[in-house]
Amino acid sequence: MTYDQYGGLDVLSLTEQPDPKVGPGEVLIEARAASVNPVDWKLMSGGLDAMMDVRFPAVPGWDVAGVVVATGPDTPEWTVGDEVMAYARKDYVHGGTFAEKVSAPVRMVGRKPASLNWEQAASVPLAGLTALQVLDGLEVDATTILLIHGGGGGVGSFGIQIARALGVRVIASASAGQHDRLRALGAEPVEYGDGLVDAVRALAPEGVDAVADFVGGVVEQTQAVLADGGHHASVADPDAIEAGGTWRWVRPDANDLERLAVLVDDGDLTVEVEETFELEDLAAAFARSQEGHVHGKLAIRISE
Repeated sequence: MTYDQYGGLDVLSLTEQPDPKVGPGEVLIEARAASVNPVDWKLMSGGLDAMMDVRFPAVPGWDVAGVVVATGPDTPEWTVGDEVMAYARKDYVHGGTFAEKVSAPVRMVGRKPASLNWEQAASVPLAGLTALQVLDGLEVDATTILLIHGGGGGVGSFGIQIARALGVRVIASASAGQHDRLRALGAEPVEYGDGLVDAVRALAPEGVDAVADFVGGVVEQTQAVLADGGHHASVADPDAIEAGGTWRWVRPDANDLERLAVLVDDGDLTVEVEETFELEDLAAAFARSQEGHVHGKLAIRISE
């Protein structure tokens, strides 16, 4: 799928493009599946034009799972036939992952956990790395009480599970209809909105040690529940910086992908795919993502 100008869903079209070149330090992946992240359609709309260059026609998408079909001249890490997953974010937007073949530097590529199907594996990289790297930055451990804003979403559900695997006590916000699901993941649920501060304080009267914000617009609530000396980070709100926290942008990292694969293999991390679309239905998948309230991930099936 490509788009040759910024715009809405109508700029997407299914086109034939040359196979990507495979340079030094890269592999060529025959894609089995990809997954949708809000950044995909935000890039397509031009919302990140000030940050990233685009070369049209552009193939959107940063998440992929598939099979290595070619390697560059200096890539001992992988061989043809290896099953992999990748957060294939390049330095500019052009050759994305909603395609039959995807090239990616080896620093972005990790092994596919054997227990996951292709759609599940493609749903891990961006969301899983986001959650993992935020928690790394917060330095959470078994002594931490952590609040996650947005526990019901794809990143939030990964964050809950990763934190619980580290022994962290997790309080997570979501709509009331998601509370049973959050409990099953190991979190203590609270409803987002005006009553959140009181609900969190009822569970942690002295405040929480760390806050991971995966939704944005909650800086005041974060400050109201954070204990003295606590830390907070957001992936959605740069205002967190002025409030003494950090604003994080996820980085491709093969070693971190391996950590996620180990968590999956050990049974500490499950991947929920809410809905799967065919590649030609990518516009419908983007529309579903734009509606919000997606619980888990939206996957794109590319090949068998």
